[in-house]
Amino acid sequence: MIIKKSLINKSIEYILQHIDEDISIEDVTNHCNFSKYYFSRMFKEETGSSIYSFIKRVKMDQSVVSLKVEKDKTITEIGVDYGYSSSNYSSAFSKQYSICPVEFRKTMNSTEVANPFYPNEYNTFKSFEHYDAKIIIQDLGNFKVIYERYIGNYNEIGSNWYSFMERYKTYIKLDTLLIEKSYDDPSITQLDKCICDLCITVDEHVELENVTMIKGGKFAVYQFDGSIYDIFVTFLGIFNIWLPRSGYKRDKRYVLGIYRNIDRKNNHVTMDLCIPIK
Repeated sequence: MIIKKSLINKSIEYILQHIDEDISIEDVTNHCNFSKYYFSRMFKEETGSSIYSFIKRVKMDQSVVSLKVEKDKTITEIGVDYGYSSSNYSSAFSKQYSICPVEFRKTMNSTEVANPFYPNEYNTFKSFEHYDAKIIIQDLGNFKVIYERYIGNYNEIGSNWYSFMERYKTYIKLDTLLIEKSYDDPSITQLDKCICDLCITVDEHVELENVTMIKGGKFAVYQFDGSIYDIFVTFLGIFNIWLPRSGYKRDKRYVLGIYRNIDRKNNHVTMDLCIPIK
């Protein structure tokens, strides 16, 4: 599903940037200068979710990512970070994921993970040393981009890229970068609810309604060279294995995938997997 209304994208961006705050429906509608009733109806028509359900889902999903990487925090502390009391967090967590947070955290010691895109397949993580040897800490600059925001299964990214690039082919040059800006971990978030922006870099003079600036900053950059089918487990390995032992903290921004070379015939890509850190 492409989110076509710029106002809805503005509200989603606001929610994602303030997800660890006590954000309300009124905060979102006031930010967009619309009445609560009218904007709530428009939001649901465009996204398929109410504003309240969207905020609740993203808060819980992001708290699970924190459970993975913030090993120095207790489960209670993480629940409180996202607006839950201790008992409410455990109950809400168990209801959404059919496992309690204590048991979930124990699974983080595993060296393999079920692949959500291929349910019968398990992927094994590499060692900390493997990821550490291929990661460079970089300060990335800002990127001015044309973007389209999708809510849906990451498996559909390939076909979405084809149609996106066809629509904006007149803006594509030799030095244009293709960038994926993603917010969700598909091993946590329901596959049909994952948020991803497809972006192409453009010159400063380009002005369209769907032009935005991807803000740079400090990232752990893993130089990936392999099959597109291995991108998911590599991202997850960085989060599950490397980040908790790296000495860095996750910065609650978006993850970037910057393509350097694409061999569509052989499903092979060279790209930078960029994890925001602080």
